[in-house]
Amino acid sequence: MFRTDIGIDLGTASVLVYVQGKGIVLHEPSVIAIDKNTGRRIAVGEEARMMLGRTPGNIMAIRPMRDGVIADYQTTEIMLRYLLRKAGIRNWPFFKNRVVVCIPSGVTEVEERAVKQAAYKAGAGQVKVVEEPYAAALGADLDINGPEGNMVVDIGGGTTDIAVLSLGGIVSKRSIRLGGDKLDEAIIRFIRREYNLMIGERTAEEIKIRVGCAVPEGRKDNDKMEVKGRDLITGLPKIVIIDSKTTFRAMEESIDAIVAGVKDVLERTPPELAADIMSKGVIMTGGGSLVNSLDLRIARETGLDVTVADDPISCVAMGTGKVLKSSFQ
Repeated sequence: MFRTDIGIDLGTASVLVYVQGKGIVLHEPSVIAIDKNTGRRIAVGEEARMMLGRTPGNIMAIRPMRDGVIADYQTTEIMLRYLLRKAGIRNWPFFKNRVVVCIPSGVTEVEERAVKQAAYKAGAGQVKVVEEPYAAALGADLDINGPEGNMVVDIGGGTTDIAVLSLGGIVSKRSIRLGGDKLDEAIIRFIRREYNLMIGERTAEEIKIRVGCAVPEGRKDNDKMEVKGRDLITGLPKIVIIDSKTTFRAMEESIDAIVAGVKDVLERTPPELAADIMSKGVIMTGGGSLVNSLDLRIARETGLDVTVADDPISCVAMGTGKVLKSSFQ
C-alpha cells in the first residue's frame, strides 16, 4: 500500500520517471541550478534549463550527468530526490520503494555503483540496473524473448547504445560516448570556425531541431533559420542565416561515428540473427533519433529498413516499467 515501484531513465539530457500503475509521471531536463556561496538548490528541471548560459556569478546552472553517467554525484542526488518528490513519490520508514534505473551498456562497475548509490540515497530500498538498449527494446514493444534477432539503436543525449537482442538478452552491443549533446557541440564549433560567431548550447540545440539534417542534400522543410550570437571579432551581437546543408557539414563527423557503430555491431552479429534483422529491420529510439533524416542515412549506409519508434523519447522509461513487472513480482 505504501511502497511504490519506480522506473527511472536517468539520462544526460532529461530524467523520466515511470510509476507502476500510473505510467510516466515526470519528464524534466537533467539540469540543476545551485547557489555557489551557500550550496542551496535554486531550481531543477525545466526552470533550471532556462537559466543555462544566463546566470549571474553566484548561481551555477549545471548538468550533473555527462556521457550517460554521473559526473557530479552530490548534485545528481539532490536533483533525483527533488524530482521523485515532485512526482509525488514519498519515502516511508518501513516501506522502501523499489527502483529500476537505466544505464548505458558500456559503463564501468564504478559508474554503475554511483548510479545505484544515488538511487539508494534518494530513498530506494531495492535498486536494479538495466542496460538502456534492453529497456528501449521492451519500450518499443519488440518481442526480445523469442529466438529471432532484434536490433535497437538508442541515441540519447550523451551516449548512443546499439544492440542486437535475442532470447531475452543482448547478443552483441556497442556503446559510443556520443549523442545529442555532442551534435550540439559540433554545431557550436562549426559556427565559431566558419562565421566567427559564438552561440550557446540552447541555440545550438534549436538549430539541430529546426534545420538539422543527416543527409548531404539537406531538407526541404525549414531549410533556413536566423541565428543570433556574439561576433568574435567585434564582440558585438550579430545575426547569420544557417541552412540545413550547413548543419549537415557541422554534424557530419558525429553522424559518421554513429553509422560506423551500427556497422560494427552488424559485423559482430551471428549470421542467423543478421538474417532476422535483414527481414525485420532496425528500430531507433531516444531523442537523438528525431534528428531529421538520420533514419534515412543509416538505411542508406546499411541497406536495412530503419524505423523510428512511435514515441522514441519515452521508450526507455516505458521499458523500465516492463522490467519492474518481471523483476519484483
